[in-house]
Amino acid sequence: MNKFLGKLKKWKSLVLHLKQQFKKNELTALGAQLSYYLILSFFPFLIVLIVLLNFTPLTEGQTISQLSYILPDEVFQLTLTILDEIRSGLNATLLSVSSLATIWAASKGTSALIKGLNKAYQVTENRSFFRLRAMGIVFTFGLAFIIIFSLFFLVFGRFIGLAISEYLGFTEAFLSLWEYLRYGIPLLVLFFIFTLMFRIGPNYSLSFKDVYPGAIFSTLGWIIISLFFSFYVNNYGAFSRLYGSIGAVIALLIWLNISSLIVLIGGEINATRLWYKNSNHKFPDASESSSQ
Repeated sequence: MNKFLGKLKKWKSLVLHLKQQFKKNELTALGAQLSYYLILSFFPFLIVLIVLLNFTPLTEGQTISQLSYILPDEVFQLTLTILDEIRSGLNATLLSVSSLATIWAASKGTSALIKGLNKAYQVTENRSFFRLRAMGIVFTFGLAFIIIFSLFFLVFGRFIGLAISEYLGFTEAFLSLWEYLRYGIPLLVLFFIFTLMFRIGPNYSLSFKDVYPGAIFSTLGWIIISLFFSFYVNNYGAFSRLYGSIGAVIALLIWLNISSLIVLIGGEINATRLWYKNSNHKFPDASESSSQ
């Protein structure tokens, strides 16, 4: 009984601290700032992604169609329209400018994320401008890798499973298991990227075991919230009635804002867990860690 009460007290303390930090660090404002930079990079990033797909067996149609599973119908149709307009005037100059704009916008978005993570750990940023921009570029291409890798498994997963089964002589049981693995593997990759982001993003010395709870929350939370939001907008939302022709844009902004909050909350969960692990409920060697 005492053990149960002790765990209950621990969870209560964690939740209360997380709630306090949510208000203190103004996560809603940081989420809005991060979503602003994400909307700037959303469509240029799709253009660069489509260009990169030319070097894979995937097609543009297969890539864009996968967006329909997580985006509301209005947002998906808006995406198709804008991509068609951009594609019609696509040339080498536009591609180079688009690539540079994507990298710059992504690095600015990463800066907003790093700012929120630094607030969570109560440290200031003292890393160089070029190092932060390099991190933004790495995360941009990391995200592109996630999307291409995930789409490859979603589109060609069945063929990959059949090839593995025939080559290694596996039974039908493997193919049944593979149907779950083809969806689970992209989730594991997404979890790894979130873990890496939470590990090297803040200006604080952290180990992988310090950041995996927030990575789990952000991975599952983003998938669940995206599917739920898409279902709500498609069945109950009335953005087009409220906002007219810009209803799809409003829906996209809300989705990006929610996604930003999910990631920031994941960082706060890691920081709260580290805060509680210390007997004096302070971050250990914060001044030294800020110079990692």
